[in-house]
Amino acid sequence: MEYALVCPPGEGTTLRLDYRAFAYAGKFVVGKPGKAVIRTPDGRPAAPDWEPDEALPDTVGPEAFDGDVIAAVSFSPDRTAPATCRLRYVTVHAARRGEGIGPRLIGETVADLAAAGFERVKIAVNNPFAYEACHKCGFAYTGERTGIAELELARPAAEPADADPERYREGLAAFRETDGELSRAERRFVAERLERGPPEPDRTPRDGR
Repeated sequence: MEYALVCPPGEGTTLRLDYRAFAYAGKFVVGKPGKAVIRTPDGRPAAPDWEPDEALPDTVGPEAFDGDVIAAVSFSPDRTAPATCRLRYVTVHAARRGEGIGPRLIGETVADLAAAGFERVKIAVNNPFAYEACHKCGFAYTGERTGIAELELARPAAEPADADPERYREGLAAFRETDGELSRAERRFVAERLERGPPEPDRTPRDGR
């Protein structure tokens, strides 16, 4: 696998993601956000043995998509704070989830944003698994929400944030407000993390940066 910056914000380069494998696939063909990916190094399919649940329409062939993309993220400057960049959408191929690819993509992208001069990076999440993964990537809950079920996390671009244990638990507990929408696995996950506290952030250098 290799990381690649597809384009900075404003260029409008599109990614053609198979909507059957990627959440938010349509978001990567509209607007002009920046984009970055994890892809196979030699152009091979991201998941050669993956079988989708539905067939493509007769007018669309597999070649219509960027088949070597394993994960993708889009990002753009915050409208109210130009030195801050927001990660808008993070998506991983359905067959490759659980391999730690999303956190690696976020880490590489944050390093690129720091090199580009951004001072701060934000992201909004709507489930406890993403919340935990972002804390591992050096983000911390700000106490703010961007939607009914979206919690905002932030970090300095150049180094991981220091997560406050009580605020971390406060964010996790917020997911219980919509407890009826949480799966059994999510409820168990929240209970375990509330007891344990925030994870240690990954401080692995990215490409020597």
